[in-house]
Amino acid sequence: MSHRRDPDVAIRCADLSVARASGRGAAPVRVVDGIAFTLPHGRTLAIFGPTGAGKSSLAAVLAGADEPGLAVIGGEGHVEGIPVRRPGRAHRTLTYVTGYLPQGAGARLPSRLTVAEVIGSPITSRDRRVNQRALAVRVATLLDEMSLPLGVTSRYPYELSAGMRQRVALARALVLEPRVLVADDLFANLDVDARRTVREAIVRRRDGYGMSTLVVTNDIEAVRELDADVLVMRAGHAVAYGHGVSELLWTPSGEADRRLIAS
Repeated sequence: MSHRRDPDVAIRCADLSVARASGRGAAPVRVVDGIAFTLPHGRTLAIFGPTGAGKSSLAAVLAGADEPGLAVIGGEGHVEGIPVRRPGRAHRTLTYVTGYLPQGAGARLPSRLTVAEVIGSPITSRDRRVNQRALAVRVATLLDEMSLPLGVTSRYPYELSAGMRQRVALARALVLEPRVLVADDLFANLDVDARRTVREAIVRRRDGYGMSTLVVTNDIEAVRELDADVLVMRAGHAVAYGHGVSELLWTPSGEADRRLIAS
């Protein structure tokens, strides 16, 4: 199925609903209910909300992640023109144009692969005949950008600190130079210096070729650092939207979320 890329919009959702299978024969539970927003090219959207709001499920669907039991059950969502509901053969393209940093990404790195193999895996999984010298250069460039020593290429993730693993996971998400980065808890386990390094990597791509970023977070400082729009979710619904925390447009049901962010 062909798809048409919108020249201005990276992600567009219209009444998007997502359900997650609850197991043991029970009916799927609707975790995202009627979400609508647009994310222009070169912009950042931060998704706020309490635990269970549906933030991570929404991010996984938009990234084209292969999560068992998670399915779009209503509405539409398009990422770079590719539908997330029944993408068909375009699913491969969706995972190519979208870099995905799942929640707890650093702790979920494959333990049997070296750091170099982890970062290069989005490339080698698609083409086993890849130019190894060119790949090594790309991996080294990303390690340098993430302020990680070149010597970690031959080490295994469990030999690294949590902050280093998080940056390795981000390097893997960025290795294909994606048009969209979907990052769940982008700054997890990062100290001040590493946080600055990651922010600069995002901004460099935003300003360089218009990469868009969707970040799942409850970190107000992240909103300021990335000059982000904010979508607040509660129980699968959007209850507030605006640019930055100070410009949120609140619905009557969003008063609890106003207190959440204020705290």
